[in-house]
Amino acid sequence: MTHSFFERLSTVKAGVTALATGLFLLSPAMLLSPASGVAADDPSAEDKTEEAALEQAAEASSSLLDSPKAVLDEAWQIINRDYVDPEFNQTDWLVVRERLLTRDYGSLEAAYSALKRSLERLDDPYTRFMTPQQYADLTSQTSGEFSGIGLRLQVHPVTGQLTVLSLLEDSPASAAGVQAGDRILAIAGQSTDGMNVQEAATLIRGEAGTAVLLEVIRGAAGRSLDISVTREVLEVPAVSAMLRSEPNAKVGYISLSEFSAHAAEQMEAAIASLLEQGAEAFVLDLRGNPGGLLQASVEISRMWLDQGIIVQTVDRDGRSEDTYANRTALTDLPLAVLVDERSASSSEIVTGALQDNGRALVLGTQTFGKALVQAVHELQDGSGLAVTIAHYYTPKGTDISDRGITPTVELSLSAAERRALSSNPEQRGTIADPYYREALSALQPAILANHQRTELSRTVELMEPSAVEPVQ
Repeated sequence: MTHSFFERLSTVKAGVTALATGLFLLSPAMLLSPASGVAADDPSAEDKTEEAALEQAAEASSSLLDSPKAVLDEAWQIINRDYVDPEFNQTDWLVVRERLLTRDYGSLEAAYSALKRSLERLDDPYTRFMTPQQYADLTSQTSGEFSGIGLRLQVHPVTGQLTVLSLLEDSPASAAGVQAGDRILAIAGQSTDGMNVQEAATLIRGEAGTAVLLEVIRGAAGRSLDISVTREVLEVPAVSAMLRSEPNAKVGYISLSEFSAHAAEQMEAAIASLLEQGAEAFVLDLRGNPGGLLQASVEISRMWLDQGIIVQTVDRDGRSEDTYANRTALTDLPLAVLVDERSASSSEIVTGALQDNGRALVLGTQTFGKALVQAVHELQDGSGLAVTIAHYYTPKGTDISDRGITPTVELSLSAAERRALSSNPEQRGTIADPYYREALSALQPAILANHQRTELSRTVELMEPSAVEPVQ
């Protein structure tokens, strides 16, 4: 199984964009030496030698298939075929294979460690091995779906108790009666004392259709409740949107947290809703968005950009491919994009496309600077391998690796402003948010120009002679 995407920075975020038949070649004969002790000029000896070699190859192949070496060779084959640098960082990749497959491994963990050490020789932090659990977490997160009950949890900063921060709309937890502010004492009979959010999430998630029992305390009186909640497959919201009625215009504010499998459809719905409500300009907030799926970044770019190049990718053989907008933009209203140093990968694809094509003003700080494309493969034992397969450039051919994108308007927040925004996330996208305030100011000329064009159009319509023929 192969997933292609601009990989997130987080190791627990990823996505499923396409399925392909996994094919790997096991070639143990590459590691076998010719049989010795037989005269080379004896035809019958040659036949015996060939037969013996084939038998050895078959035995080695069978042994390899039943050992951890099968996973190692599968991973090696993928790197050998797809890795962006055909020189493998000046590493003899054939020698790496021989060393991997001639060693004995007492466990899968030992084989995994050997593979990780081999990958380190590429000096590429984005090409990496994942255990089956890490791979499952990766694909689950950026698929935009999970099987759970729809809670957002936090460890309360004062009490230290696991607390329900909020609930997804129409979630199983909401239907079962769980409320924001509930303190969770136990999950499936296991005490949450000292438990962190990730550990709690692992216990709560499970197969759709199964139930999980929560013991909660509600209210100041500390009333204890047992609530059974049936898990369902839930779609994770990546988009939040709000129409802001500002003094000079109605502004559609859209925050995108990640480029998951459902991000594009959620973005499309948000833009359509805000247009119906009379939005006259938009602010797209990509701050803190570490990236995600390639296809999602292309689809979202096309919603804002009617024509022009979105991104250029170059593979290991130097082949270049341009991806274009396709005249399917949903709006041409004034647009500002907010970014920061944590806006990376797919966020930079969208930002670069909109900036280079003159479609949007970009405000904030220098972005992260990740210009590599990964493909993620599921290996035969359920583990995974992320492999860098291409380099990307902005429409104008800019390489943003380790440099990022420079905003149109660079902003610098004071330490106090940063603390205030961090501790009060509900202020994002409001007048209390310095980034949003600057975006409104930067958009004003374009908004005013649109107002003037609208008034001029109305004036012209009023001045046109009536199309009704006068009575004779």
